[in-house]
Amino acid sequence: MVTTGTQQAQRTGMAPVVQARLVLWAFVVVNVVIVETLFITVGTGKNNILTVAKFFGLHAFLLLMFQLLLISRLSWLDRRIGMDRLTVWHRWVGFTMFWTVLTHATLVVLGYATLDNVSMVKTFGALAGVPASLLGMLAAACVVVIAATSLRPLRRKLRYETWHAIHMLVYLVMAFAFVHQMIETTTFASSIFARVYWWALWLFAVGALITGRLIIPLRRNAFHQFRVEAVVPESDNATSVYVTGRNLGKLPAQAGQFGIWRFPGHNNWWLANPFSLSAAPNGRNLRLTARAVGTTSAGLRQLQVGSRVFLEGPYGAFTTKQRTKWGMVLIAGGVGITPIRALLEERWPGDVVVLYRVRDERDAVLLNEVQQLVNARRGRLHLLTGRTGQGARPFEPEVMRNAIPDITDRDVYVCGPPAMTAAVLTSLRTLGVPNGQVHAEKFSLA
Repeated sequence: MVTTGTQQAQRTGMAPVVQARLVLWAFVVVNVVIVETLFITVGTGKNNILTVAKFFGLHAFLLLMFQLLLISRLSWLDRRIGMDRLTVWHRWVGFTMFWTVLTHATLVVLGYATLDNVSMVKTFGALAGVPASLLGMLAAACVVVIAATSLRPLRRKLRYETWHAIHMLVYLVMAFAFVHQMIETTTFASSIFARVYWWALWLFAVGALITGRLIIPLRRNAFHQFRVEAVVPESDNATSVYVTGRNLGKLPAQAGQFGIWRFPGHNNWWLANPFSLSAAPNGRNLRLTARAVGTTSAGLRQLQVGSRVFLEGPYGAFTTKQRTKWGMVLIAGGVGITPIRALLEERWPGDVVVLYRVRDERDAVLLNEVQQLVNARRGRLHLLTGRTGQGARPFEPEVMRNAIPDITDRDVYVCGPPAMTAAVLTSLRTLGVPNGQVHAEKFSLA
């Protein structure tokens, strides 16, 4: 319901993102309490070092369970929190798990070396001959590879497709860790309660992962039978792909969301890319628009009409469901205009101001469509051109305040390159825009 007297989009009850965060925090707190209780009651090792090693091992398993939940892409979490924010949490939990696993492994080797009064190298070799320990080592090695390729300096040198393929090692981590824990009976079978708890936790986490990453995408694609309807060049280096299918009106897609797209027959099956919907879903087709950056996006123009498409999603909380105010500010940088353009097409009441940042007007993909949609809403479009550092600083706090005096009374949606998004968010904090009114979407899942 919209109340014009206060010029605010009223929301009844608790905000969706708050609901989801409370559920996740409850999940974390309850499981931490249970794991701490298990450690205190049955966590004593053969010496003090191995006792500490068991402490880190138990928490490594718990972190793995939380990781599986974060990457399961369950729509209930994704539509409330957003894939980009879940990915940030996944990154930090991942590095925490890396150090926890490394500490656990080091202490296990040190503990047994101390117990047997031999060198750590000899102990490592001996443990490698024990199936439970070997599986733990293999899981740890996979975690190290994943963590190393996620470090920003190395990540920048990898293509998205390569990085994504390496991250598939997480499934090996899951398999090795599960068997490792089952064989290592002091953790899994120390009591009836422990056995029930760990089985329930594994079934819940793996079940969420299989449901979100396998069952739902397979069922959805089998039902909708997505195919390329048309390929339209938008500029020298940008292309739109129209995707059609059966009963698209039943697809739970919203303007502002993105999908993870595969094009079988055009690329290898493991090559997948996140592309935003560049038009509001209409029940007849979906449209994605991308610039030629990676292997997949650069080859979109060669897609054959009628060829199969595999879609995971749509995902994302960058939707009008998050609105709290009557007025909106939509800020886009480069190809980040795609979800902004889709939001403009969706029917919602309120005043809108669009800031579109590009180096040159020729780089402004979908500019004519955006202008027409803004005009239809009687809103304002500011095309911000020029190179940053050469006098063009459109996102300085005072510049934004002058352009939009009532910005603190509006919802602000931001989508663009990381540097631009960071600059905008910093300025919004300086201007005093409440966090609940700021909605940001990043380009990729990396």
